[in-house]
Amino acid sequence: MKPTRRIEFQNRLSLHSIIIAGAAAVSVPACAQQQDGQLWLQANTNAAIAKDLQLTVEQIARFSDRQQGLYQTEFGGLLGYRATPNIELGFGYRRVDFFNANTAGGEHRLRQHIVATFGPLTTRLRVDQRFSSDAPGVGIRIRPLLRFNHRLHESFTLFVSHESFFLPNSTRWGQRSGYERARNIIGVTVPVGRFIKADVGYLNQFRLAQGNTPTQMEHALNFQFTFNLTDQSAASVTD
Repeated sequence: MKPTRRIEFQNRLSLHSIIIAGAAAVSVPACAQQQDGQLWLQANTNAAIAKDLQLTVEQIARFSDRQQGLYQTEFGGLLGYRATPNIELGFGYRRVDFFNANTAGGEHRLRQHIVATFGPLTTRLRVDQRFSSDAPGVGIRIRPLLRFNHRLHESFTLFVSHESFFLPNSTRWGQRSGYERARNIIGVTVPVGRFIKADVGYLNQFRLAQGNTPTQMEHALNFQFTFNLTDQSAASVTD
């Protein structure tokens, strides 16, 4: 286990107090024993490298009241191939690091996905392979996602999404098999410039109890910015 890295989060407002009022927007089981207010930030840059082939570079930072500021960063890339106008296949890698009260070892993650779009509905099936620096073993994670988009205006779109996390195996470094969490988001997609769009919304994440860890309810302000350097459009799914 690596030592805790302390990063000061100066002048931190209570994210919990800001976000908790939005909890009723997406209801999940009331049995959660721990509540946490969070801020999630993500920036994606899309660039075409060949016909129907696109590279996406991703950067993520997540902040938490309970975990004392910045607790997770992710950096990686995704190669997407548009097999048909409605189907995208993807393969990618992410480096994940943890900070402050989150003392888990860093991870290397491989991932594959298939995204299908049917009018306002977008579905994604993602499979992750997680490699921890704490101990050997590969943790498999299966993540089906469903997103519904409703255009409110020529430039504004309302969306809601649900993603489930299934863990088919356990590992020596802490992954436990079973249904792990449900992640729900409600928000709007808005243009920020000619080549930039933003998904802004409320994210609710419910984690089931595992071992000595109680059930957890996380409320997050979620901001995702996408920079398009290509005429190809990436699938509209978050994280």
